[in-house]
Amino acid sequence: MNHQEKPTKDKLTELMEFVLLGFADMPHLQWFLFGLFLIIYIIILMTNGTIFLITKMDPALQSPMYFFLANFSFLETFYVSATLPRMLLNLGTQRRRISLVACATQMCFVLIFGGAECLLLAVMAYDRYVAICNPLYYPLVMNHRVCIQLVTGSWNIGIPIMTGLTYQNFSLPFCGSNHINHFFCDIPPILKLACGDIFANEMLVYTVAVLFVMVPFLLTLGTYSKIISIILKLPSATSRAKAFSTCSSHLMVVVLFFGSAIITYLRPKSRHSEKTDKVLSLFYTILTPMFNPMIYSLRNKDVIMALRKLLCK
Repeated sequence: MNHQEKPTKDKLTELMEFVLLGFADMPHLQWFLFGLFLIIYIIILMTNGTIFLITKMDPALQSPMYFFLANFSFLETFYVSATLPRMLLNLGTQRRRISLVACATQMCFVLIFGGAECLLLAVMAYDRYVAICNPLYYPLVMNHRVCIQLVTGSWNIGIPIMTGLTYQNFSLPFCGSNHINHFFCDIPPILKLACGDIFANEMLVYTVAVLFVMVPFLLTLGTYSKIISIILKLPSATSRAKAFSTCSSHLMVVVLFFGSAIITYLRPKSRHSEKTDKVLSLFYTILTPMFNPMIYSLRNKDVIMALRKLLCK
């Protein structure tokens, strides 16, 4: 059996910058993609910004549910801004080089905001569970102090872990090509450029993915399953249809976001495909943040009423 020869020290290259290939394999679509992603970015900023604004200004939207929605919209803005501006710059200028420090910084922010979003989605599902399954205890269980603690925990728990994971990945020696076949500095394409034994790094990635993606996903899935079982017991067919429609749309976005992230970070290395990784990454970094405001907020009558009042001022 032929073993891959390990590079010696003189073959190792101390890379100071990478090249984000992005969509370089589609040269005739560069400006189309630039326009498309620019429109998507503007939509995400406007919708999430509007939701954050009206949930803070309107007295009717001061319940825990809208407190979580405001924080979720605020988080989505940061999450998307960690990847899309750099991608737009690369598409617009065709200068795809990114320094090692900038690449590590981007990865760190993407991981922190992505992990926080996973936790916050689980918190929002729990909020709906308490509201629907234990309505009498809802004001007591989801008081203002608890809401702040849950949001603060969602934002802050991942910071030291994701920072450590990023440092661990960029502490590896890199050799050969500095081309990253992706539109942002993600873990799988970075590890492909590393030399030597990366088993410990892969195990760390799997562990973090289980804790921040798989566990919140299972909790969210279990919570919505319980909610739907309660909804099906409601006496009114109209109430059942309305509640089920809301929960099913939430669940659809959750499955899309978590599912694409789980496949990216938890599937075996042998099944990794660079093209597949890019497509999946588009789902959890760009497409679901675009759909989230519409599904979680803009289909809500209270939010629509608040938006109308804001526009009429």
